[in-house]
Amino acid sequence: MAELEAMIDYAKDSAALEQVRIKAVGKKGILTEYFSTLKSLPEEEKKTFAKSLNALRKSFEEHFSTKQKELEAQELESTLSAQRVDVSLFNLRSKQSIGHPVNYTKDKIIEYFTRMGYELCEGPLVEDDFHNFTALNLPEYHPARDMHDTFYFHDNKLLRTHTSPVQIRTMLAQKPPIKMICLGETFRRDYDLTHSPMFHQVEGLVVDRAGAVNFAHLKYILESFLRYMFGDVKVRFRSSFFPFTEPSAEVDISCVFCQGNGCRVCSHTGWLEVLGCGMVDDNVFRAVGYEDVSGYAFGMGVERLCMLSLGIGDLRSFFETDLRLLEQF
Repeated sequence: MAELEAMIDYAKDSAALEQVRIKAVGKKGILTEYFSTLKSLPEEEKKTFAKSLNALRKSFEEHFSTKQKELEAQELESTLSAQRVDVSLFNLRSKQSIGHPVNYTKDKIIEYFTRMGYELCEGPLVEDDFHNFTALNLPEYHPARDMHDTFYFHDNKLLRTHTSPVQIRTMLAQKPPIKMICLGETFRRDYDLTHSPMFHQVEGLVVDRAGAVNFAHLKYILESFLRYMFGDVKVRFRSSFFPFTEPSAEVDISCVFCQGNGCRVCSHTGWLEVLGCGMVDDNVFRAVGYEDVSGYAFGMGVERLCMLSLGIGDLRSFFETDLRLLEQF
């Protein structure tokens, strides 16, 4: 027993201590062999010998356990010491993350428009029919409602299909002049490479006295914004239709992947659609009780801007929390 205790004391690490345990109580260990001789002893000696063996084993186990805890503490301390991080060695500029790409794009959009004097406004995600459709010149049975694939509730409530209801709530709450943007989640029944049931929109609204706001102001702010987002790109306005603006336009930029030469992403046209805009329709102003005013509005999808500016090919990547994508940012 003295030999085993000396071997325990001499062990320098857990691996050496394990060899002592095997030597003592392993399949062919010293104590194991002693116990195997019990069956050959006379009955009158067996009880006394077994009692002494149990005392030896208990003494060994206690000595072994004490040494084991001591070595584990030493090895833990050694590991922690080896893995200790010296924060003074870090170059924070090379380690900094921009965060989630969607949040990064949202912050970039907000930064631009707030610096241009736009107020950031918010509204509820659960809306009613008036704010989401009727006040935006989309009365009941209007065919454009079908484009929104709305999530309805039983109590005539719905998940907002765009952030435009925030514009209505802002106009109902205050008088012109108004210069605001609203940014947040919107919901539609759609899901594929370029569509998601939940996505983010940003919309802008400027309202002032009649004649004080015109399409040239709208054109300037959007061209400036798109070059802020994408660099030196060409911008074009195409005539379009939206129920809540008249005249209306869709805005394209020269393809950021092929520089306008034509590729698969832009369907070989050299152009990418990025947002819609127009002068606010008079019916919208009547719905909120405005008279003798003029204004413009615009709207865009945050994920689309994010995909184009950061080169992400699948909209669903934003919601899958795949570290292979997120670690790139």
